[in-house]
Amino acid sequence: MPPTSTCPYPHEAVRQPPPAPAPAPLAQEAERFIRQFHEEQPHAGDAESRVREVLAEIERTGTYVHSPAELAFGAKVAWRNAARCIGRLYWRSLVVRDLREVTAPDEIAEECFEHLRLAANGGRIRPVISVFAPDRPGRPAPRIVNDQLVRYAGHRPSGGSWVGDPRGAALTDEARALGWKRDEERFQVLPLMVRERPGSRPEWFELPDGTVTEVPLRHPDHPFFAELALRWYTVPAISDMVLEIGGIRYPAAPFNGWYMGTEIGARNLADGERYDLLRRVADGLGLDRSSERTLWRDRALVELNVAVLHSFEEAGVTMADHHTESARFLRHIAQESRHGRPTPADWSWIVPPVSGSATPVFHRYYDPVDPSLRPAFLPRADHPHTA
Repeated sequence: MPPTSTCPYPHEAVRQPPPAPAPAPLAQEAERFIRQFHEEQPHAGDAESRVREVLAEIERTGTYVHSPAELAFGAKVAWRNAARCIGRLYWRSLVVRDLREVTAPDEIAEECFEHLRLAANGGRIRPVISVFAPDRPGRPAPRIVNDQLVRYAGHRPSGGSWVGDPRGAALTDEARALGWKRDEERFQVLPLMVRERPGSRPEWFELPDGTVTEVPLRHPDHPFFAELALRWYTVPAISDMVLEIGGIRYPAAPFNGWYMGTEIGARNLADGERYDLLRRVADGLGLDRSSERTLWRDRALVELNVAVLHSFEEAGVTMADHHTESARFLRHIAQESRHGRPTPADWSWIVPPVSGSATPVFHRYYDPVDPSLRPAFLPRADHPHTA
């Protein structure tokens, strides 16, 4: 499953969040969260005593510290609240790594690499979140510069065409400015960059061998796909969003789910501002590109998605298809309804980018999105790569 996006599905769409309301006072947010935690976790003890403890801590220090159980609950509910996420049925399965004591950039990088190894899980992708230190009064916490823990470089053309992923161009420029130098390749993993505090010069760290798993793409019926030498990484871990729980903001909290096939086949590899492969696929299929009315784009897009799903399945790597995931999302809505909870959803993000009207999520309305809903994953205002 952790885009970019506000959740693990979809990972690559451009972030255009609704305007956030003015934040409530910390004490108010904290009390609201603690009461929610105790309401949904009836064996957690006395809510009133914990509320008094937290409010006294805020009065004394200007902030408060979540218990490990509160942190885990808050991270899972943030996923449950992610209105742009189709994969929320699995919110309870999120593995929460409490790394709040890890603050040195090199140690953060090592824990991010371990996150990728744990999430990859031999192909059976696990939803994982690694929560690093929160912002404190007068002590902003470290930030991860990359928008995903794994991102391919994008090398700007000098009279020719792009090499790699244009989406990674700004990160590539930043890495090069820090001293990272590599020959240009189409699927070249960028280093991880970590700031010790906002505005400081990032430190960069090459991802070690064995950290990134990738799947070469083949088509079950068309051998020419292998000649395109395409591949994609297996763990889409979003790393540039703030996890906010009870008024406490965790600016470094990378999270992942597993991919839905259309994210790679219909967006990353197909979009004109990404790898832009539809013409090459259409030509390999022998399609007539003389007119848009031949629907060559549509036919190439479907076969590209077939190749992605086929390749991940052959490699034994978890991947969802948009029809199955759509049905599961409606199951999630039904489950939440039985608990008396709404399921806010952004229709334009929930409906998949291929065969939307052939999926059940297309043909209905959803609970309205409440931008004040917390806990939540939020865009980071200080991040240059979220626009």
